[in-house]
Amino acid sequence: MDRPALSRRRLLQRGAAALPLLAIGSALSSPANANAVTSRNTATRENAATPGAASPRPAATPALSIPSETGSHTRTFMAWPALSSIWGRQLAAVRTDVANVARAIAGYEPVVLLARPDQAAAAQQACGSGVQVIEIPVDDLWIRDYGPTFVTGPGAIAGVDTNFNGWGDKQSPHDEDAAATAAICARYGLSRVDAPLVTEGGALECDGQGTLLATVSSIVNPDRNPGLTQAQVTQDLETTFGLRKVIWLAGLAGQDITDDHVDALARFSSPGHVILDNPGPSNPPGSTWYAPYAQAKQALSSATDAQGRSLTVVELPEPDYSKIRGRGSDFLASYTNFYTAGGAVFLPQYGDAKADAAAVSILREQFPGRDLVALDIDTIAGGGGGIHCATQSQPVVPASAS
Repeated sequence: MDRPALSRRRLLQRGAAALPLLAIGSALSSPANANAVTSRNTATRENAATPGAASPRPAATPALSIPSETGSHTRTFMAWPALSSIWGRQLAAVRTDVANVARAIAGYEPVVLLARPDQAAAAQQACGSGVQVIEIPVDDLWIRDYGPTFVTGPGAIAGVDTNFNGWGDKQSPHDEDAAATAAICARYGLSRVDAPLVTEGGALECDGQGTLLATVSSIVNPDRNPGLTQAQVTQDLETTFGLRKVIWLAGLAGQDITDDHVDALARFSSPGHVILDNPGPSNPPGSTWYAPYAQAKQALSSATDAQGRSLTVVELPEPDYSKIRGRGSDFLASYTNFYTAGGAVFLPQYGDAKADAAAVSILREQFPGRDLVALDIDTIAGGGGGIHCATQSQPVVPASAS
């Protein structure tokens, strides 16, 4: 069966049809209490490019850039879902899932969980003493999308605020989530960079060597960046995040609240190596979710990264939706939404025993030497997300140049 339309939030019941594919900086600072703010410069932008095409190298590269998530982290950020207006009767169950994920990651690296002040004590009790709960108000758990996307350089780090707008104002409320990046940066004394465009952290997948994977559907989208062409968005991404190449995948707009974030579609396991979500037996050729997979496979097979390397693509099949434990039509079953932290890879397990075991095997081959930790996240997945969506890593600051 096809994945349902607008799957991430149960409050979205409006069954929107897929939108047609849209043909559509300054240097970052080292840590400081004052914020660093980028500005948009449209004078040198080009005309729109096509999906799958790589962008040209920008004239100037910022001092900081997105590191690979597979590197060392100072901590993992998570967030405590706050509102029954979003989760309804599933609020207690999703909090249990979040606490279980937080405790599992805390076995490998520090975990800091954001919670509203009136919910912090309950969150701490649920997560246990191994997780640090801090009082920063949030609306929901998806900190990957609204939290800071970190950029680093020798002796320096900053948090980029990607101007979260509720996935194009598809969810309300989201004001507390939108303010979380500023609150995190202030608490930890980090520079905050105000991105010159609107996007989410789950829309950005970087190899740590200047190559970004992204979907046109989720960023070059009038819900986020009205009036901007793909080339203009590309330039903003390159300038803000220290990139040298953006490989655009088409994606699919209007079928889930994220408009097909890349972190459930294609992920780097290492530079030059990409894990591609295969929609599996429930989404055969001709189904809604097969088309973006097929286009991504074609685009990745012909792409080169910022270092000029061809990409090795390994497919990671989804489970059979008829065999999973998932409840309700909003369930998202993507093993590609894994998270790496410490010496481990954290991935979901859905109850299709054969597919669950195959996912562990494939990821073990891609991440040799790491523990594979499979977790039940049925309620998180029932909200349309996964472990990667529920986490955001703060990377270790690289050593200063001698």
